[in-house]
Amino acid sequence: MEKLILIKYGELTTKKDNRNYFLNLLEKSINEKLEGISYKIEKDYYRMFIHTKEIDKIINKLKCVFGIHKIVVAYKIDDSNINNICKCSINILNNTDFKTFKVETNRSDKTYKINSNEVSKVVGAAILKNLKNVNVDVHNPEITLNIEIRKEASYIYYEIYDGMKGYPIGTLGRALLMLSGGIDSVVAGYLSIKRGVSLDFIYFESIPHTSLEARNKVIDLANLLNKYGNHGKIYIVNFTKIQEYIYKNMKSDYLITFMRRMMYRIAEQVAKNNDLNAIINGENIGQVASQTLTSIKAVNEVTNYPIIRPLATYDKLEIIDIAKKIGSYDISILPYEDCCTIFVPKHPVINPKTEIIQKEEEKFDFSLIEEAIKSIITINIPHQEKTSEYL
Repeated sequence: MEKLILIKYGELTTKKDNRNYFLNLLEKSINEKLEGISYKIEKDYYRMFIHTKEIDKIINKLKCVFGIHKIVVAYKIDDSNINNICKCSINILNNTDFKTFKVETNRSDKTYKINSNEVSKVVGAAILKNLKNVNVDVHNPEITLNIEIRKEASYIYYEIYDGMKGYPIGTLGRALLMLSGGIDSVVAGYLSIKRGVSLDFIYFESIPHTSLEARNKVIDLANLLNKYGNHGKIYIVNFTKIQEYIYKNMKSDYLITFMRRMMYRIAEQVAKNNDLNAIINGENIGQVASQTLTSIKAVNEVTNYPIIRPLATYDKLEIIDIAKKIGSYDISILPYEDCCTIFVPKHPVINPKTEIIQKEEEKFDFSLIEEAIKSIITINIPHQEKTSEYL
């Protein structure tokens, strides 16, 4: 009887002809996460098995890998004779503290002579006979003993941990996340990674109106997403001249609209230059003036690139809950302003008019967009050094 880790795929089982592609990328993600640990992986169409003596260490690592539905500590039995299954089940539970249990059997090997219900009854009876002070409770048991009977072997387990679910990172291509340093955008990035998207980042700063501490905060947030298998780059855009020009020369209540339109123009060019498939941001319908549907439409007019908003329908408390869960919240609330929180008008327009936008943008010096793109600073993630000067 071998103790091993069994991985259940969950949503990946819906992929039919493309399943092997997803499973190969899941295995790649696991190999990257388990670097330095001794183990061996075997996989088939329905399950993945990890053979190792470092089970606890590996389980903790696997809890941060997208594409895994369940992580199971299982015992493999090469001889699936019912008597052997009973004996092993008793041995597995013998040193476990519980009062109530039930047995569930999944017999994928339909040539096995005993059906699933009968296996559960026989094993349950053997446990009742050999273990003291335990009872069957089919509705709310303390322990559910699972038995999987397959052609090559049987697997017995009761320790089951939730995986991250979603898709293995990289299965759905690469995108550019507009990472501001606030609570929302990093959560949008996390949810995108969960759907198999790997990320690069774009950050707009306005030195000296924003600080190097604000930049470092964004680097920390990008590094945090590395925990979940993302390896990308941060494109740091010097947005100072653009923001100052808008503030001095253009209609004040439209400042946020103009600023966001310039950001989208730059983000689109960065995405195209780096062969990224979409732009992602943390916009949320109605949360602030620039996120009314009218404002989103006005900003979106400057690009034909796909814009993905994972948080569009979330409320703020839901977003904060996710931020706390993934460990980004305490970083995001550090008191360093980003360029989205400076030069904010007292009464920003919530229903911007296209004709006003077009007339005002005739004043804008669009050479500043090209200048900003040419001066972009690129930082690889993970990145551990703090910025001490403006590069």
